[in-house]
Amino acid sequence: MSLWAALAHPMATRFAFWRRTEEYALAEKHARPGLLSDFILGSQDGLVNVLGVILGVAVASRDLANPLTIVLAGGLAATFAESISMGAVAYTSTLARRDHYLAERQREEEEMREMPDMERQEVREILERWDFQGEELEEMMERIVSKPKAWLELMMAHELNLAPVDARQARKSAVIVGIAAIVGSLIPLLPFIVIGPNILLGVIVSLAMSTLALFAIGWWKAKTTIGRPTRSGVQMAIIGIASAIAGFGIAFLVSGGNVV
Repeated sequence: MSLWAALAHPMATRFAFWRRTEEYALAEKHARPGLLSDFILGSQDGLVNVLGVILGVAVASRDLANPLTIVLAGGLAATFAESISMGAVAYTSTLARRDHYLAERQREEEEMREMPDMERQEVREILERWDFQGEELEEMMERIVSKPKAWLELMMAHELNLAPVDARQARKSAVIVGIAAIVGSLIPLLPFIVIGPNILLGVIVSLAMSTLALFAIGWWKAKTTIGRPTRSGVQMAIIGIASAIAGFGIAFLVSGGNVV
């Protein structure tokens, strides 16, 4: 075996190992947590928005003959409008991320052709961050820049910190966000369906159930990713309920400042 082969083999093995590690990390980052974030986004947004609508409608319709019908109609209308809207936003935003990645990839390819010396220096800086030094660094850099595909993927991932976005991910995100929005929206509605015409009791139970649901979402998020579950749950509940109560406060003031 030649000296070059003896040097190249361990370096190639080392680089391949790091490359696989990065690919696994990207897969974890853009698959499981991506789906988790989609579900959290949809469920939290659906719950908070519909809760705000329900509380506002409950206050504004308290003097009507059948306020429960108004509350349920407003809540269900908001549920499905929110679901469609959130799904559409998830779809278009994912496509926008994909378009951004493709545009940056094209720009990077042009820079590799037109400014190769600068791009080689950027590869060198990336390898230095990975503790490559001296002759090993130079040899590894030459091996990378000799493979345009590997060179391009390295720059996209470690210079621009961008990961490819599959076109199918847009549809998947839209479905998950839309379904999660419906699930979250139904939580504040259920007490009114079960309790019936007692609007005040429905408001109290709806607030309690929504608070518990938001806490559970925050707790689950921290448990499956990183952070303190209890703290995350409390933060999620406080932010969500505060947003929903804003709708209640506006309707309370507009309707004359009287309690349900």
